[in-house]
Amino acid sequence: MSNRRPTVFMMDLWAIVPYYTAYLSRALLQDGIDLTVGSITYYLDPDCYSRRGIKVDPGLINIVGRFNLPRLPRRVLKLAEALLNLLALSIRFLFLLPDVIHVQYLPMLQWRLPLDLWFLTFCRKRGAKIILTVHDLLPHDTAETHKNTFHNLYHMVDGIICHSDHIKTRLNTEFLVPLENIFVIPHGPFFYDLPEKSEEGILRDFEIGLGKTLVLWQGIIFPYKGIDLLLEAWKRVEVANEAVCLVIAGTGSPELLEQIRGQISYLGLKTVKIHFRFISTQELVALYRAADIVVYPYRAITTSGALATGLALGKTIVASDLPVFRELLRDGENALLVDPLDSDGLASALIKLVSNPQLRTELAENVRAMNFGDESWRAIAKQTATAYEQLLSD
Repeated sequence: MSNRRPTVFMMDLWAIVPYYTAYLSRALLQDGIDLTVGSITYYLDPDCYSRRGIKVDPGLINIVGRFNLPRLPRRVLKLAEALLNLLALSIRFLFLLPDVIHVQYLPMLQWRLPLDLWFLTFCRKRGAKIILTVHDLLPHDTAETHKNTFHNLYHMVDGIICHSDHIKTRLNTEFLVPLENIFVIPHGPFFYDLPEKSEEGILRDFEIGLGKTLVLWQGIIFPYKGIDLLLEAWKRVEVANEAVCLVIAGTGSPELLEQIRGQISYLGLKTVKIHFRFISTQELVALYRAADIVVYPYRAITTSGALATGLALGKTIVASDLPVFRELLRDGENALLVDPLDSDGLASALIKLVSNPQLRTELAENVRAMNFGDESWRAIAKQTATAYEQLLSD
């Protein structure tokens, strides 16, 4: 191993975290790692990988992601496609096994289908080192339903990458993972490298009036991300200042989207714009750049690509006072942090920023001073390569 860089198979066969996989893979390739990206086309952004100079190799076929199918048939076909790809990879790895398999996501685990886990067990017995990035300690909003399954996963792999010291501690104390098996490597930013769209155009597209203070919540919608708390807080913000607009942009389950619509109606909110659809990367960057404030009212978090985007784009941030966020954000210095269960505290922070442009500017300048961008990914790639080499030297 000392005479060559390791061969690595980056595994996200369902394209569950395509942007993370793409940005990390690009940085590793630029660092000289012999890397194959095992993924499929991301159906919502077919150029996600190619735009970053990456050719995917899922094993055998890459068809389903090329079409924007309804949810149920897409999932059924992706499962069939994944099984064929796992079979093809198993045959290939009988003859040409990578040194390291870096796993980003195993979606079948929470369905109690251990097929991708069997694949990893096969590869490990053949001699490959398995390293897992923990994006979520447990599947979202499932309490401890899958805790035993993920406990077994965390003890099966050779190494784990997480994005904060807080999660490292939880892996050790809650899942009994030895500290020496855990590598803390930060989460990098997304979309900072995309071209700008005109602010006037995005304001028109998202029905935001000129002269409004724009507050943005963006992401995949789950209960733990606190939109209900944000809407409760927004009632007070509207009363304090009418020249505001809250944009909620993203996708989620139909049931949850209907709950949000019902809460907006029940509270009588007049300055909330909802856009429940996939937001293209170009629109997303334009929205972030147009926003005066971005808000992350999460109840819990393992890591946040949305926060990394806000940091990379130098935004004024309001976020829940959670351990993972505190590793990047300092209250009153580069963000305002609020109790994740206190809608009044969230309202007060938003009102304070809406009424104080100077404070918004100071917080945003301190965020920009963090220099979240290409330099971040270069450092992440070097730390990740070091983790590979350490595993291979054990």
